[in-house]
Amino acid sequence: MENINQTSDFFLLGLFPPSRIGLFFFILSFLIFLMALFGNLSMIILIFLDTHLHTPMYLLLSQLSLMDLNFISNIVPKMASDYLSGKKSISFIGCGVQSFFFITLASAEGLILASMAYDRYVAICFPLHYPIRMSKRVCVLMITGSWIMGSINSCAHTVYALHIPYCRSRTINHFFCDVPAMLTLACMDTWVYEYTVFVSTTLFLALPFIGITCSYGRVLLAICRMQSTEGRKKAYSTCSTHLTVVTFYYAPFVYTYLRPRSFRSPTEDKVLAVFYTILTPMLNPIIYSLRNKEVTGAMRRVIQRFCSVVM
Repeated sequence: MENINQTSDFFLLGLFPPSRIGLFFFILSFLIFLMALFGNLSMIILIFLDTHLHTPMYLLLSQLSLMDLNFISNIVPKMASDYLSGKKSISFIGCGVQSFFFITLASAEGLILASMAYDRYVAICFPLHYPIRMSKRVCVLMITGSWIMGSINSCAHTVYALHIPYCRSRTINHFFCDVPAMLTLACMDTWVYEYTVFVSTTLFLALPFIGITCSYGRVLLAICRMQSTEGRKKAYSTCSTHLTVVTFYYAPFVYTYLRPRSFRSPTEDKVLAVFYTILTPMLNPIIYSLRNKEVTGAMRRVIQRFCSVVM
């Protein structure tokens, strides 16, 4: 096929068909977007305002909320604008920017979730060593490392995607600029890049997931040996919360990006992408707030403090 100008616009086919059912799902997804914005922003502000939550666990949680806030904001506003205006084009540079932030946030969030699992592992299995192993310095290093490694990984993928030749068709069968979906339009064999996607997914998603699974295996053994019923109950609650978040995030991601191209379909990829780009950012603050007594207690304290100032 004939090459065209590298800086020509791309076109996103989107997620919803132009029908009543499509409109229903669009409205639903936009409501989820608003809930995610409110929930994650509330978690960030709450953790910042309440000193009881200035611990490694909640510092990591505030970063998870920040990543989710940026994650969904990187995808849904553009998708909503395309659906309402009917104009589905995105500039070459705009596509690169969206892809960069998507990969950065996806990689960094995978590492943050692994850091949170390590935090719970140390807190439950080595409580006396917790202040040393999970000091604020260690926590800051984990957070900084997650952002830096995610950015480096993203730079490599995005630079490659923006420098390969594309053919006459510029229509991406997705609702955002996902690099593997973009590469189906390439005028060259991309098997080398597909191998790097496999390696990258293994390093940033599969290995952290295995680490999380192993750490929670140790945690469950430690919980079973606990004498305190209250302590066992609290540990189960915290771990089940984190495992719920991990399952919603990692499972669709790993299933999507570790499959060979021959086993993938655009429709299935788009449906799975809804889980980690739209649903998970909305569910995380709900799961962590409604199932966490420390967070609900902090909410009451902040609301009481606010009411006392206003009154």
